[in-house]
Amino acid sequence: MFTGLVQAVGRVCEVVVRPQGMRLGVDVGSWGYGRKAKAGDSVSVAGVCLTVVGKPVRGVFLFDVVLETLDKTRLGSLRVGERVNLEHAATASTLMGGHIVQGHVDGVGRVAKVQTDGGGEDWRVWVEVGKGMREYLVSKGSVCVEGVSLTIAGVTVKGFWIALIPTTLAVTTLAELAKGDSVNVEVDVVAKMVMGRRITTETQRAQRKARRATRPSKRKSKLKSK
Repeated sequence: MFTGLVQAVGRVCEVVVRPQGMRLGVDVGSWGYGRKAKAGDSVSVAGVCLTVVGKPVRGVFLFDVVLETLDKTRLGSLRVGERVNLEHAATASTLMGGHIVQGHVDGVGRVAKVQTDGGGEDWRVWVEVGKGMREYLVSKGSVCVEGVSLTIAGVTVKGFWIALIPTTLAVTTLAELAKGDSVNVEVDVVAKMVMGRRITTETQRAQRKARRATRPSKRKSKLKSK
């Protein structure tokens, strides 16, 4: 689990495509966690929960990315030199300054528009997402884009838009976004649970109604018995 508060920005230093997926190497630079990390640790890379492979050497973290992850995220398009947002897994004592982020990306969105004022005081980004994610978007709700916990400023027909403050622009990769870019998007897990429960309840009601409709009424049963 993560909070969506980016702790460092790393740089992709290795991309090796394999039949079973991809080996990804990320240079974490001066990130303090780089000296503490060990094999098996969970790290959010551009919003995707990945497992550290082996002991990091000279600040380079290695990860194995399976085909399912490549299918659901944009990690397969990463190139050497590209910057990525990083966060290590949260603990029970971690300050929850963002929101609950699983690192289980729901899909890849596309930047439809970027509006800037040059100084970062009014920086807005519009993101389009697939239909399957739109039902979980709520104005003033939470969303995770590229590993960054954000508040949905508004919901659009095809997605949502976000307003970025100068601090977010300074400590993450979001200032580099441009129209047409792909981004990893994870909708709020609480919204998914609420909607999932509602859908389950509605399905159960429909099933009960269908069973009652096919069941012969007691009155008809009595008439037939006479």
